[in-house]
Amino acid sequence: MNEIKLFCPATIANLSCGFDVLGLCLETAGDEMIVRKSTEKGVRIIKIDGADLPLETEKNVAGVAALAMLEQIDSPFGFEIEIYKRIKAGSGIGSSAASSAGAVFGINELLDNPFTRKELVLFAMQGEKLASGNAHADNVAPALLGGFTLVRSSSPLDIVKIPSPIDLYATVVHPQIELKTSDARSVLKQTVSLKSAITQWGNVGGLVAGLYTQDYELIGRSLHDEIVEPLRSVLIPGFDLIKKSAYTNGALGSGISGSGPSIFALSKGLETANAVAKGMSKVYDEMNLPYEIHVSKVNDEGIKII
Repeated sequence: MNEIKLFCPATIANLSCGFDVLGLCLETAGDEMIVRKSTEKGVRIIKIDGADLPLETEKNVAGVAALAMLEQIDSPFGFEIEIYKRIKAGSGIGSSAASSAGAVFGINELLDNPFTRKELVLFAMQGEKLASGNAHADNVAPALLGGFTLVRSSSPLDIVKIPSPIDLYATVVHPQIELKTSDARSVLKQTVSLKSAITQWGNVGGLVAGLYTQDYELIGRSLHDEIVEPLRSVLIPGFDLIKKSAYTNGALGSGISGSGPSIFALSKGLETANAVAKGMSKVYDEMNLPYEIHVSKVNDEGIKII
């Protein structure tokens, strides 16, 4: 095989209570990428469609992730990458993670899989470091592994894949503004109160337990962010109205997707998820704010070969 075409999925990170440690993979939103072997050693980004992003390998998250991987293995050939961006940069649904994860996954396939998907996460994290200044795994882990993932530790890397309840659906609305991850991180406090930390630990444990036991009510009760959301939500137009609408239309819970500005909701059943989407749309329609909206089942596979 000399060439591979991939679907590189969007992801929701943090999931309210799980800042930098929890994420899930989406089924219906994502980029496409072509990776092919080249007689010229190294990595070249030869085409980017749908976004104004750098072609220089060292300035592109896909290139940086790929180079990190190739430092660990002697490849007899080089690689060319074409990226077809469908996830807008700064949207909060893992645009940089899709590119980083796609590059290392595609190269790994063309090299006959010397690395496991979990091992690829470490390389993809280098792309995230370029994008945000922080090598976090809460987007690249679900993109590569699928489903829900828990990053128990980043150093050493320890990732746990968590099963998704069969009727769980995500609704994500992206107001058409860009919010850079680095800017969203700048508003965060470096210390939190013990009371807030205890509340957050309880919610993280509750959410993980709810996913394993398919307890939808427990999942809903646990989708509460005591620490990050109060600081970041002021950066997102209509956040409180969108969240209120999600609950009114039956969502289990709602919060900021990644660093924003996208807002997610989780629901039991497709019908409820669609009703939540309709309610969210109405809020932004009345605000005359352009937006994109996605309704998706949880993608249990992750990156897929097209």
